[in-house]
Amino acid sequence: MAALSAAEGPPHTTLEGKVVTGYQGWFRAEGDPSGLGWVHYGPGKRFSPEAYSFDVWPDLSELTPEERYPSPFRYADGHTAELFSSVHPLTVRRHFRWMKDYGIDGAMLQRFAVGLGKGRGAEAMDMVLRHCLEAADTEGRSLTVMYDLSGLNPEKFGSVAEDWKKLATTGATNRPCYQYHAGKPLVALWGLGFKDRAPALKEWADLLADIRATGAAIMVGLPTYWRELKNDSLTDPTLHDLIRQADIISPWTVGRFGDQKGAADLARKVWSPDIDWCQAEHKTYLPVIFPGFSWSNLSALRGKQAKLGQIPRLGGRFLWSQATAARAAGAKTLYVAMFDELDEGTAIMKCGSPRPAGNFVDLSDVPTDHYLWLAGQAGRMLRGEIPASTDLPKR
Repeated sequence: MAALSAAEGPPHTTLEGKVVTGYQGWFRAEGDPSGLGWVHYGPGKRFSPEAYSFDVWPDLSELTPEERYPSPFRYADGHTAELFSSVHPLTVRRHFRWMKDYGIDGAMLQRFAVGLGKGRGAEAMDMVLRHCLEAADTEGRSLTVMYDLSGLNPEKFGSVAEDWKKLATTGATNRPCYQYHAGKPLVALWGLGFKDRAPALKEWADLLADIRATGAAIMVGLPTYWRELKNDSLTDPTLHDLIRQADIISPWTVGRFGDQKGAADLARKVWSPDIDWCQAEHKTYLPVIFPGFSWSNLSALRGKQAKLGQIPRLGGRFLWSQATAARAAGAKTLYVAMFDELDEGTAIMKCGSPRPAGNFVDLSDVPTDHYLWLAGQAGRMLRGEIPASTDLPKR
């Protein structure tokens, strides 16, 4: 696709007033174009109804036969249950069409830094990126590349800058779909400042400088308590100096509270003073909201126990309580975690359809598209198109 002309300019110039969603794009299925077999549904060749890692069953009722991959699971009547692959172009296109249909403004595609380089895993990740760019262009959604640095050796942080430079020089940031901020293409770097990983503050400083030198705007994904340097955050005040190098600040709050009161308390004690800090530093604040949480099957694979439906969705009331609390705190944009995260039970994609036998969260209290619709309504509320009521909106 041709680069944008100077007269045209990027159509997605700001995140303000928008709701975006995280897009993992990491599911692979036996027989799909990646050739990797089952990935992220379970432990590869051992994937079975006795060994799997996801808690939410996706709704495949709209998918064409070529998008469906037979799984080891069976429905009560004996029929084979099918799953999707994130490398299939029709499926990716369908996901972005759902975003358009329900009023979700765009996606932040996770590009996992540990997988950069050569090999079939990297090729599959590149395939997903190409499909997302095409789908976002076609459906008029914005796309931001988000590098998740989890698990990456700090000595290899330079590979992220090199990959970003490659994407920029090959035209990805000139696509009509690409998200800009303050006149620059936006790139997100996730994982700065968490206390459960190597601090790597020098390596982070080098990475931020390298990315900044490309002319990009930068979003950093941070721990919830980055400002106070406590709980899930590093305690080194140098962290704040690094955060000041970014343009957008997005603290990760998934699992940090478990009910509607917790959302209100977090907004009052954390989000509101965070926003004050950002305003003083001329930064944009992007709070994270999520519909619920469950990682029972993933925990079982790791030899641990976790309750199915650990943070209940409450028919959408939990998600909506966060959206209204964020707006009340002064947020002007929202990040919904996540579009397709079936493993941790935060997916907002169409899901909860008739489930095969297995340990899956029961979402039959609402239509399968309920959380897509609700995320779109959150955007309307942010923009003042509907009242900012704490009551769940009615369809």
